[in-house]
Amino acid sequence: MTVKERYRQVIEWFKTAMPVAETELRYENPFQLLVAVILSAQCTDKRVNMITPPLFDAFPTPEAMAAATQDDIYEYIKSVSYPNNKARNLLGAARMLVEEFGGEVPSDMDDLIKLPGVGRKTANVMLAVVWGKAAMAVDTHVFRVSERIGLTTNSKNPLQTE
Repeated sequence: MTVKERYRQVIEWFKTAMPVAETELRYENPFQLLVAVILSAQCTDKRVNMITPPLFDAFPTPEAMAAATQDDIYEYIKSVSYPNNKARNLLGAARMLVEEFGGEVPSDMDDLIKLPGVGRKTANVMLAVVWGKAAMAVDTHVFRVSERIGLTTNSKNPLQTE
């Protein structure tokens, strides 16, 4: 079976088994999804969904979060993994959104990965979920499974798998 045939078979399986692919993270706008995805690194979506409602009430916009302190943000997210780093990244991302992007989450990979706490995986989630762009968020599981089922070969990093 060629890689192209295998790819088609995988796509057909997903169309049948999971016709509506969507994130489990709860959000109402691009800023909230960005925050939730940053928080979800090495943390469950369930935990993120537990802490984001009060976080979003306190900081509903990038401007509101940018005006906070790292300690303010930390108090809302202390039950996630690596809360100190994530509080610092959320504050930095909010400030950059305000200062460099007019308070709007960018829709471009190069701009997204400039934001603190945003790598290719997070950027690809944003591109695919918010803007419907053809983007693949490659995590450890996608990386391993895509090679195991023959969609990629000899991949050395997630970028090659994308």
